[in-house]
Amino acid sequence: MICSLKKSTDTNDGQTTVDPKDEPQLLPGLPNHLAHLVLSTVRPSLLSAVCRRWRHLIYTRHFPPFLSLYAIVASSNSNSNTNSSTHDDNSNGLSRLSDAIDFLAFDPISSKWTTLPPPNVDPPLRLLHRHPSFISRTLTIQSLTVAGCLVLIAATGHNFLPALSHPLVFDPLTAEWCLGPPLTYPRRWCAAGCFQDTVYVASGIGAHYRGDVARMVEKWDVKRSHCDKLSDLRDEWRWEEVAGLKDGRFSREAVEAVGYKGKICMVNVKGNNAGKEGVVYNVEENRWERMSTGMVSGWNGAVGVAEEEVMYVVDEENGGVRKYDDESDCWQEVIQGSDLLKGAEQMAVGGGKICVVTGGGGRITVVDVVAEPVRMWVVDPPRPESEVISVHIMRRPCNNRL
Repeated sequence: MICSLKKSTDTNDGQTTVDPKDEPQLLPGLPNHLAHLVLSTVRPSLLSAVCRRWRHLIYTRHFPPFLSLYAIVASSNSNSNTNSSTHDDNSNGLSRLSDAIDFLAFDPISSKWTTLPPPNVDPPLRLLHRHPSFISRTLTIQSLTVAGCLVLIAATGHNFLPALSHPLVFDPLTAEWCLGPPLTYPRRWCAAGCFQDTVYVASGIGAHYRGDVARMVEKWDVKRSHCDKLSDLRDEWRWEEVAGLKDGRFSREAVEAVGYKGKICMVNVKGNNAGKEGVVYNVEENRWERMSTGMVSGWNGAVGVAEEEVMYVVDEENGGVRKYDDESDCWQEVIQGSDLLKGAEQMAVGGGKICVVTGGGGRITVVDVVAEPVRMWVVDPPRPESEVISVHIMRRPCNNRL
């Protein structure tokens, strides 16, 4: 609702509607349906600062959904209920071995975090991110953004087996989770990325190492365009095998692949490593190529792509931001080294912003690469004791479902 209203009626679906004649005018002299068109061209941050009526407008169906920051966060079980739901002594023990994983969205207008509903799956989702047997290593929870949705693709369960038999998909439009098509081989980790509305999964480790799985590459076309509700597409979804890798060297650890100008790009290890090797999958020609020397040499940290056209890297050692020039096969400096960006672990790109997870998951740094000069600021994590695993940029979740 935009403000207090005089009349309302109940619809068959239980929602309340308002007589348009009773809505206060948003712009004097204009009917509201025309005012919606005018105000939708204004940045929501500006509308929010003018008056309460306009601030309410940006959260209604009449205003285009603005982009929000999503985070997957690990914390102690005592502070979260996502993975701590138990029914007996045995499940209590399993829950203590699992991490509490929460899914949250940050509203840039109100500067507030909102907890998303957890996936409703049976058995309950239990994921491992840290384990006392691995003091210096974390277990990856892999996720990506495709077709405007958040997709969980691979993780480790409490028994050190793959936790996900199907991808889990969160749709901001409905604020609901649904299951993707069953994975041919569920993985604990893999190489995962997307191009346009298609998810690509390559290599990885399942319950144990298998050479054929380590070379396998599959794709899943989400096909969002003709359907508003993702769960209605489940009967159409399936994995399709494409050209495989030549060997299993990309199975050693989780790999983030990125879609860039019609290709899927990835390297097998992070940072400045002597054994670093990059490969590129040509989507149109269905074949793998060696990554160019310039691209792989500058791939020294978290990488993300804006609109599948501009590739950025945040150097994990000096905190510098660079973008790739494919014509000269080199990386051009965007920001000199910054302490706020050192140790970059993961990043998301969207809306002219780069959001970077640093500080061991204790900090999210936002870089406005469109502004001149480039601006940078820090977004506080949802809770001081939480560890941010990954961030994503998508349109705001549907508020009436949260």
